[in-house]
Amino acid sequence: MGKKIPMWQIAIVMLITIALLIYSIVFTGYGELHIPLIIAAMVAAVVSISNGWKWSFLEQGIISSISRSMQSCLILLTVGILIGVWKAAGVIPGMIYYGLNIISPGIFLVTACILCGIVALAIGSSWSVAGTVGVAMIGIAVGLGINPAMAAGAVVSGSYFGDKMSPLSDTTNLAPTVAGATLFDHIQHMVWTVTPSLLISLVIYAILGMGKGSGDVDLSLATTLQDEILNEFSISPILLIAPILLIAIVVLKVPALPGLMGGIIVGLIFMVTMQGIPVNEWFGIMHYGYESISEVALNDDYTVADLLGGGGMSSMLWTVNLILCAMTFGGIMDCTGMLAALAEALLKVAKSTGALVTVTVCSCIFVNIIASDQYLSIILPGRMYKEAFEDKKLKAKNLSRCLEDSGTITSALVPWNTCGASMTKFLGVDTFAYAPYAFLNWINPLVSIFYGFTGISMEKMTDEEYEALLEQRRLDAEIAAKSIE
Repeated sequence: MGKKIPMWQIAIVMLITIALLIYSIVFTGYGELHIPLIIAAMVAAVVSISNGWKWSFLEQGIISSISRSMQSCLILLTVGILIGVWKAAGVIPGMIYYGLNIISPGIFLVTACILCGIVALAIGSSWSVAGTVGVAMIGIAVGLGINPAMAAGAVVSGSYFGDKMSPLSDTTNLAPTVAGATLFDHIQHMVWTVTPSLLISLVIYAILGMGKGSGDVDLSLATTLQDEILNEFSISPILLIAPILLIAIVVLKVPALPGLMGGIIVGLIFMVTMQGIPVNEWFGIMHYGYESISEVALNDDYTVADLLGGGGMSSMLWTVNLILCAMTFGGIMDCTGMLAALAEALLKVAKSTGALVTVTVCSCIFVNIIASDQYLSIILPGRMYKEAFEDKKLKAKNLSRCLEDSGTITSALVPWNTCGASMTKFLGVDTFAYAPYAFLNWINPLVSIFYGFTGISMEKMTDEEYEALLEQRRLDAEIAAKSIE
């Protein structure tokens, strides 16, 4: 263990990291994020070693950080396989085809947000929704002549609404665990912040859609896309069984990975029975994705092949590599106490309830940016601010709600975060392009802060509950002291 790293040195690490990321995004022309994060990790390591931290300890911190992201990486690779198989099987093309028949351009953004929200609420996974329903929504948007960035924003908003409100979601279970609240108290308390956030978002999507009447949209794109789908695939309502079965599998509380693998198996069956793809092509599609035969361009940015082809495990390797680089940097920042020091410095300004909520929200966003991991953005601020909320006699569900209103929600807005990188890969839209349209992800943290300053729904403990809490703290301190002896 080394000594506490001075705040001015932590500030230098932060400034160098931000400068590297900005330089890469703004000036290199292609926004490479892997190398800036690795260089930032090297800078953080040098600062840590100069303060007496041994490399072996930093290495363990890195390994521990990467270990936390392994489930995300495995899900990412599995979703890549699922996308490739469902495209080859005609499942995603079928969803696009029928979606173009039933969805009006004027209500598309509202529909995309609500649909993704409902499915995510049912299965508890924003990633699974974005990788399946979300991919289809992007295809429909292009066919309707709607900006794919707007569509991606609506998909992300809906997916994260459903994810954070679902009892099946990992983050929805993690936040109350860290804060000391119960799961259903936590979900019920989030209704106060997420409901107005969703309603405001839907109103904005409805307003954006007003300019998308039939007279303003080139519906020939939809016809062209549907014709190309029929030329390449055998389309039938039977194909919609695949997403329905996937939702059913996860609703039955099958874990994410086995559930996704079940979806892959269903897709493989449809590849053979519906599209006549021989078994000897399975491995290539699962690894490298499906290659569409269409040569038709829809506009300057998209071809039919872009929408109907792609996926596969290899398509996710860039994102997995980015996660590994980000977690390397985040691991050093966490294990050396640099993140904790930053959180402690912020806590000094949290004199009122509103200021405490603001500091918590900002800390979660900050950890999402620096540590690149939504789980750490819930765990670290939750651990740091738990006693501060208790000292203000605020019930634990207030803290758990703040953690989700910021840690979970804003993770998809950071390009190098595991969530932002994954959304970009699934939807084929750059994070910075869809982020301005992911309205719920921006509005929800602001609503949470507003409630903190106004006191709306900020439930407090009774005197008896607070006295019991202090007694429990005293007993815990005695047990800890005895264990040291």
